[in-house]
Parts: sequence; C-alpha cells; structure tokens
Amino acid sequence: MSVLPDVVPATDLPGRITIVEVGPRDGLQNEKAQVATPAKIEFIDRLGAAGLTAIEATSFVAPEWVPNLADADEVFRSFSRRPGVRYPVLVPNMVGFQRAVVAGATDIAVFGSATETFARKNLGSTLEAQFEMFAPVVAAARERGIHVRGYLSMCFGDPWEGRVPHEVVVSAGTRLLGLGCDELCLGDTIGVATAGQVTALLGAFADAGVDPATMGVHFHDTYGQALANTLAAMRCGVTLVDTSAGGLGGCPFAKSATGNLATEDLVWALTGLGIEHGVDLAALVDTSVWMAGLLGRTSPSAVVRALAGGH
Repeated sequence: MSVLPDVVPATDLPGRITIVEVGPRDGLQNEKAQVATPAKIEFIDRLGAAGLTAIEATSFVAPEWVPNLADADEVFRSFSRRPGVRYPVLVPNMVGFQRAVVAGATDIAVFGSATETFARKNLGSTLEAQFEMFAPVVAAARERGIHVRGYLSMCFGDPWEGRVPHEVVVSAGTRLLGLGCDELCLGDTIGVATAGQVTALLGAFADAGVDPATMGVHFHDTYGQALANTLAAMRCGVTLVDTSAGGLGGCPFAKSATGNLATEDLVWALTGLGIEHGVDLAALVDTSVWMAGLLGRTSPSAVVRALAGGH
C-alpha cells in the first residue's frame, strides 16, 4: 500500500489545499446502517491521526430530522482533540447553536439553500426566512470568537426546480457572507455540476467582489464529475475543498444526492500534482476500509479499492 503517483507539479493551481473532511457528519447522516457512537468517535480520531486538519464532527440538529446523528452531544464531548485541528459542527438554528456551545464547539457551520424548495424541505423555512434564522446564530458565534462557515446547497442544480441561475446563487451566498460568515462553501448537492459551470459560477462571485480565498466547494459525485469540478474550482483560486473518507455521503432531504468526492481520490490527485495537503494516504485508506466493513459494503472510492485490493 506504499504506491503513490508520479509527481508532476502543477503551475496553474494553488500550492496547498485545505481538505475539510465531512465523513463523520455528511458521510454518516444518511447511512441506512446505524453506526455505534464509539465507532463514530474512533472514526474522528483516526481521521485526525491521518493528518486531516478540518474534520466536520457532527450536527446539532433535532434527532427526528437526522436520527443517525442523535448522539451528537456524546460524540463531540468524547473524541481526542488534536492541536491545530478544526472540528466544525453543523447548527441549524439557535437551539442547535446553544447545544454546540455547551458541548464546547469553537467552529460551527450554518446550512443555507440557494433555492426556495430546498429551503422548505431541508430547513422548514422559506428562502428569505432562512437568513433571519441564521442572523442571530452568526452574531452569537462571532461574539464568542467562534469560526462560522456558511454552506449553500443546490448551487448547481435542484431536483425540484432544475437549473439554478448564477445570480440567485451569488445573491444568497453574498447574504450569508454579509451576515458575518468567515467562509462560504458552495454545494453541488445532487452532483450535476460540470467544470465549465463551476468556473462560470466562481467567476460570477469574483465579479461580485468575493475573494476566492474565503470560498470552499462541496461536490457530490453522482455523475463522476466531482474531481474534475474540484480542479476547476482550484484553478479559480479556491483552496478549501470538502471531501468524505471513502466517498461516504448523501443528503436525507435530496434523495438523488449520492456520495461526496472521496478524500482518497482527491489526495491521490493532489499528490500527483505536487500540491501540499498533509494527509497520510495509507492511514486514510485503512480508515475507510475499516468504516466500509462496519457499514457492510465496499468503499465507492476508486483509490481505496485500488490500494486496498478491492475492499
């Protein structure tokens, strides 16, 4: 498992990428198999040991909305904190924020929508009302020195509304930043984006005065385009990339959403491009093989399958 790609340094891409590992939250939230709390804690610890410096630990949502993350309080109190590692948690409203603060969170994320329909299905809100819901959360977080990430879903397509105009996405994204979010992450929730679309949308944000250094991307791999879309975003200056160990993931409120870009697949590509990422690929593959065993299936990651002999 010592195989690594040949390195041919890229000249048109950033020199370092920060991988935001979303496996423990986005990866596990929609699994049919319930992962035991001790295994979730071990999963986070193993991801930290593999060198990941931003690990989305869990979500402080009402258990009836996402039953697989009903143990958020226990999970967040129990894993080993590593120096220099961020452990963001998702909070939908002030109730979730207060739970996160009690648990000791210093890094949160709010989860908005670019479309009206998904705002209603995912948040039980309207597109406009979601900003009113997030405003006190972001304000309270900033008062406490808590880092805030603003997620924006359905940026490239919506299963109910179809194509999402760029101006709609830019409007919603800049409103999240205007509330005080430290960074904005654009989500391709159902995995329909293509590289040209990514470039065009990021260009629209640049035209609106948004610095790509404050932006991240979150691609699902429904049509096998997540890695190509990530490289397109990187060429636009984006250096924050969400991935999930082993390609875990989905969305309980958008049934067409499949797994996220596999962390291992991105790490393999970045290594070959000479881009720093800080991740131990062998340790990460071992972790994904272990988790796939707990879930009773093989990993969808091509790199995991190649390096682990088909596991």
